[in-house]
Amino acid sequence: MNAHLPQVDPSVTAQLVAALTPRLRKRLDAGVGKVAARPARREGDVVRIALDDETDLELHAPGGVVTRAEAIRCGCLLAPDCLHRAAAASAAPVAEPTDPRTAPAPNPVPGATSPPTTGPGTTSPPTSEPGATDPPTPHGAATPTAARTRATGAAPAAQHTPTPAQRTAATALHDAAAAVLEAGADGAGAVLQAELLRAAHTARLAGLPRAAGRAVAVVTALRAARGGDPAYRLADLTAALREVLELAHRIPDATGPELAGLRGSARQPYTPDGSLRLYGVFAEPVLSATGYAGAVTWTADPTGRLHTVSDVAPGGPERATGAADRAVRIGDTSLTHRELSRAGLAVSGATVSPAGRLGAGAGVRAVRASGVEWGAEPLDRLWSVPVSEQISRSLRNDQNAREDQDLLFLDVRLVGTVREAAGECLVAECDGLMVRLTAAHDHPALPHRENLRLLASVPGIRLRVVARLTPGPLPRAALLAVSHPTDPGRHVDLGLDRLGRADLPSATTRQPDLQPGALQPGAEARPHHDPHPDASPPRTPPPPVEDAPVHLLRRRVTQAVSGGRRVLAFPGGREAEVARLRRHGLGTAGELLTELHTTAADRGRDAFGRLLPADTGRFVRAWLGAAVYTEFLDRALCAAAWGADLGTAGELTAPDPEVSEAPAAPDPNAT
Repeated sequence: MNAHLPQVDPSVTAQLVAALTPRLRKRLDAGVGKVAARPARREGDVVRIALDDETDLELHAPGGVVTRAEAIRCGCLLAPDCLHRAAAASAAPVAEPTDPRTAPAPNPVPGATSPPTTGPGTTSPPTSEPGATDPPTPHGAATPTAARTRATGAAPAAQHTPTPAQRTAATALHDAAAAVLEAGADGAGAVLQAELLRAAHTARLAGLPRAAGRAVAVVTALRAARGGDPAYRLADLTAALREVLELAHRIPDATGPELAGLRGSARQPYTPDGSLRLYGVFAEPVLSATGYAGAVTWTADPTGRLHTVSDVAPGGPERATGAADRAVRIGDTSLTHRELSRAGLAVSGATVSPAGRLGAGAGVRAVRASGVEWGAEPLDRLWSVPVSEQISRSLRNDQNAREDQDLLFLDVRLVGTVREAAGECLVAECDGLMVRLTAAHDHPALPHRENLRLLASVPGIRLRVVARLTPGPLPRAALLAVSHPTDPGRHVDLGLDRLGRADLPSATTRQPDLQPGALQPGAEARPHHDPHPDASPPRTPPPPVEDAPVHLLRRRVTQAVSGGRRVLAFPGGREAEVARLRRHGLGTAGELLTELHTTAADRGRDAFGRLLPADTGRFVRAWLGAAVYTEFLDRALCAAAWGADLGTAGELTAPDPEVSEAPAAPDPNAT
């Protein structure tokens, strides 16, 4: 994928690839590599690629997006039936498709949703803010998850069952995603990607924006994987592919509210919320793998409810770092995102989306107001919520999940660092637990990693932090902001501000790094020279959970996504893994692993002894059951690691026999 090319609508790519002859389709992947490697220059809305000294390829992208196949023109002798046009579309970033039934919003971004009908309790019809688009959620700033779609809103009240078009679109999505899983990321070239984009476009036309958005996320991750993008994460591709198959599996039989959640909506509804008095909490940069960048500022009202003000648009790292010093797009205020995170805002005629985003319509007025410290009301109440309750809220299945659902507000004491496979992470004591704090983003243009390294050099200090939960068998979170190490009245946005040695306390003595073996849930958390000897002892930690060998099943699930069905068809090793899972009480995981290997290797023969094609449908059902089970088990282990109430964090429902006897799929908007 060439980030210098304009975004291309999925339907354009699908149309150009479908028009190729079988001979040219075989050469498409090689053509994509050649076109992506050629230099591109932009002249207004036109991007030109020099194929050779005499031939140019032009992409006309008004507004930054190629929306018609005719907008890609080639000067070679075989045009318009040449390979170059399809290769350029396949090498360019994928644009988030807009709902054809609504007018496109300015600066379209991933996750855009359309206004639903007025729901119960709404005093006036919801309005879709013309200047308020849905940016990628802050999760996308750290991983290409980040480009994870949030489906809020509801389906029209009159629709209680899927339409024939929606059932057909769900079937097309399932078949296209199953072909990708069969081939794996290594074999899912431009042709399979185009088929998935075509299915995504069909789903969008049928009124399934949530499934369409996740299909586009799969294609984006596939291109990052095949292009060697350092931001690519196999876990993100696995999650996106699982959700596409899960939605395609559930939509045909869903009804009522369940169908509304599975459908999603194409734009965020903004409802009037009167006058708001907001206090800045923190700001964070957004840098997604889909080509969007900017900043998001989090604010809180007097009741502690969080709201966001965002400025996200197509761009790269430069926009992510520069957006913090741009004025927020709400009312006539001249506050920048960096200033708003430490000041306040008085808003009249406010409009708010279900996710907590503030609208920027013509009737909204906003002026600067005073802010408060983290230790003063009303911000102090964010940290007064018990940690276990915050974890339960973050892990809860909620169709109307807000963007702040996975934010954690913690009081911690730094202990040291611990070495992991991905590098070192900061270790802190929080409510008697040893919590691993990681960088929210690894891009070198953002100061997350450098700030984390400086904080690790001063163990023993106490800080207030804002972090984002990272589900796993050990307490883990990604650091977003911390109170200033020497001035508790200030805070540091770790993605925008750079700490210096002068900001650190000089009296704190460096403690030796902790090893992973010393960080078991029951390990002693205090250093030898505790600066707070009178502090209350930590509470009794939960029983160890990190020994559960969930990774045995998760590894096979991700291997199938990476290498396809064939990598699980090789014999050897499965019996020992199944036996180990059963010894730890994970009998269902052992059965799912056995079924996964069996369906991958099951190949019948015809009357002449020739191998028949594998049963792709059975293999996909087995893989989906294992993936859904693993996701549920990860949530349960995460709740146990933090000592949260599992019954509140997420309820496991009865198994679905059609998905290899795995637990039923999670709520459609689970994060």
